[in-house]
Amino acid sequence: MPKITTLEVPVRGMDCAECTRHVQHAIAKLPGVESVDVLLATEKAVIQLDLDQVDLSAIRKAVVSAGNYSIPETASSHAPPMGDFNRQLVLLLAGAFSVVASIVIVGEWLGMFEILNKLVPFPIGVAIVLVGGWTVFRNVIRATLKRQIISHTLMTIGAVAALAVGEWVTATIVVVFMRVGEYVENFTTECARRAVKELTAIAPQTARVERDGAEAEVPVAEVKVGEIVRVRPGEKIPIDGEVVAGQATVDQAAITGESMPVEVANGSQVFAATIAKLGSLRVKTLRTGADTTFGRVIKMVEEAETRRADVQRFADKFSAYYLPVVTGLAALTFLISRDPLSTTAVLVVACSCSIALATPVAMLASIGRGAKRGLLIKGGRYLETLACADVVLVDKTGTLTLGKPQITDVISLNDLPTSEVLALAASAERYSEHPLAEAVLAAARAQNLSLAEPQDFEALPGMGIRARVNGCLVAIGNRRLIPDAESLTIARQLEGQGKTLLFVACNAQLAAILAAADTLRSEVPAALAELRALGIKHIELLTGDNERTAAALAEKLGVQYRANLLPENKIEVVKDYQAKGRTVVMIGDGVNDAPALAQANIGIAMGAAGADIALEAAHVALMREDWSLVPEVIRIARRTMGVVKTNLAFTAAYNVTGLALAAFGFLPPVLAAAAQSLPDLGILANSARLLRQK
Repeated sequence: MPKITTLEVPVRGMDCAECTRHVQHAIAKLPGVESVDVLLATEKAVIQLDLDQVDLSAIRKAVVSAGNYSIPETASSHAPPMGDFNRQLVLLLAGAFSVVASIVIVGEWLGMFEILNKLVPFPIGVAIVLVGGWTVFRNVIRATLKRQIISHTLMTIGAVAALAVGEWVTATIVVVFMRVGEYVENFTTECARRAVKELTAIAPQTARVERDGAEAEVPVAEVKVGEIVRVRPGEKIPIDGEVVAGQATVDQAAITGESMPVEVANGSQVFAATIAKLGSLRVKTLRTGADTTFGRVIKMVEEAETRRADVQRFADKFSAYYLPVVTGLAALTFLISRDPLSTTAVLVVACSCSIALATPVAMLASIGRGAKRGLLIKGGRYLETLACADVVLVDKTGTLTLGKPQITDVISLNDLPTSEVLALAASAERYSEHPLAEAVLAAARAQNLSLAEPQDFEALPGMGIRARVNGCLVAIGNRRLIPDAESLTIARQLEGQGKTLLFVACNAQLAAILAAADTLRSEVPAALAELRALGIKHIELLTGDNERTAAALAEKLGVQYRANLLPENKIEVVKDYQAKGRTVVMIGDGVNDAPALAQANIGIAMGAAGADIALEAAHVALMREDWSLVPEVIRIARRTMGVVKTNLAFTAAYNVTGLALAAFGFLPPVLAAAAQSLPDLGILANSARLLRQK
C-alpha cells in the first residue's frame, strides 16, 4: 500500500487563475501524485503524493516546465505594508493612463509611428521586438508546444502579424503593453494576497523555553507540548497554553479582532500571536505551530481559495474557452475584411486575465481582511451563499445568552434540606461540560458544600445526565428525562419567568427543582434589528428549553421559536427550510450545535477561538463572542458579491466593445495594445474598496 503524504511547496510566478491551472496540470501528471490544489493567494501547491514515487526535484521540474514558474529554495512571507497601498495604486493608475494618453496623442494622432517605422531599418526593429518580449515569447512557445493557449498567446500572434506586414513599431508597442499588462496583473494579484500575507507575518518565530534550569530562545517549531514558555512584557505569545504563573494584559486582536485587551492570570488560556502588553507570564504549552488556534486560522484562510464560489468557477471555465473563441473571431475578421491590421487588433485587444481576476481578487481581499477582524470565512462559496441568506436560525445557550447561567432557586420536593439537594446534584454533575452543570457546581462551591465522587456517569444529549452518588441513582435533566415533572405548578411559574429548570430525581423519585437564569448578550437586540434591516425577515430561535422559557425570550426579542428540541430536531428544521428553497444560516456555539451548523447552507460558530469543534463544523467562525459580527459578515458577503458582479460586468462589456471596435477597423493595433492593459486596472480600482474597508 502506498503511503500518501501531504506536501506544501511554494510556487512563484503565478498571477492569474490560468497560471494555477497550468501548474496544477503539470504536477497532477506526475506518477505518485494523488491530488493537487494550487493556491494563487498564498503562492503554493498542496500536494497529496506517494514520496516513494515522486520527490521535490521532480515537482520542481514539472513546475518549471509549465511556464515562467519556479519553486524557490526558501519561501518568503514578506508583505508590503498596507499603508503604501493607496499611494502605489494612485501612482500606477496615473502612470498607466499617462502612457496611454501619450501614445494616443503623440504617436497615433500625429503619425510619429509611421515616420519611425520608415526611418529605422526593419531588422533593427525586429531585434527590438525580440529582445523586449523574449521572456513572454518563450512562455508562449512552451505553452504552444504543450498545445496550450495562454493569455499572451493572442498578443504574441498580434505582434508577429504586425511584423509580417512591416509594422515593427506596432509590434514594439504591443510588446511594451504586454509587459505593462504583466506588471498590472502581478500587482493586482499581490494586492489580493497582501491581507493574507500580513496575517501570516503576525506569527512569532521564536520562544523562550525553560530547559535544564535555564531559559533558552528556540524556534517555535522546536517547542514541545508541556514545556514552560516565558513571555516578557511587549512580546508575542508563541504558543497556545495555560498560564501557570504571572499576570498580564493581553492584546488578542490577532485572534479575535478585538482591540480591547484582556486580563490573564493563573489558569487562563492564552493563544499564539497575541501580545502580552503589561506584565510577564509563564505559560504551559498545550499546542504549537499549525495546531494552535492562530495556526489553524492561517491554514483555513489559505485553503479558502480551494472552496471557489460558483461565480468564480464560471469565470474560470469562461476564460478557458475565451481565448479559442477570440482566435476564431480574428480568423473570421481576416476572412471578411482581408485587413491584417484589424485582425491583429482583435488578437491584441482581448484580455482574458481580467476575466480570471475579476472574482478571486475580491474574494481573497474580503477573506483576508475578515480574518484580521476576527471573522474566519472558509471560502468564496460561503461568501456567495451568505450574500443570499434569507433565514437565520439561532441557538439559545451560549449564543444568544452568555452561556454562564446562575442557579436562582433550589426547591426541595421532599424532606431533604436544599443544601443536601444541591450537593447531591453537584456531585452527579461533576463530569458534565454543559453550562447548566457548571452553574450547579458554582452554586455548590459558593456554599462550600462537600461533593461526593459520582459513579457510572452517563450524558444523555438533549435530556440531561445520570450518575450514582452514595448509592442513589441520580437523574438530572428536563421533562424528557423526568416526565413526572410536567404537572408541577411551581415549575410552570418559574418557566413563566423565563428560567430554565433542572429536575432532580433520586432512585426514580422526583426530589427537587433547580432553576437557572442566563443573561442575554447586550448587543443581541441591536444586531437582530440590523439583520432585519438587511432584509432577513425570518429569524427563529431553536432551543432545547421548554415552551414557556423559549416563549418568554422569543417575545422579548421579537422572533419566532421552537422549543424542546434535541440536536437531531434542529437538523430536521434546517432540512425543512432547505427543502422549501430557502438559504439557511444557523448560528450556534459550535458544540451541541455542530451537526446543525454543518447541515445549514451557512453555519456560523460564535466565539470559536480555542474551540476545535467550532472551527471544524462551521463555515464561518466568529473568533469572539460578539453578535455585532453577524450582520457585519453578511454585509461583507453582499458587498463582496456586488464588487464581483461589477468586475465581471465591466470586464465583459469592455472586452465585447474592444473586440467589436477592433474587428470593424476602428481600433488600430497600437491603441488595442494600450487598451488591453486597462481592464485589470479597473478591477483593481473596484476591488480596492474591499481592501480598504473598515
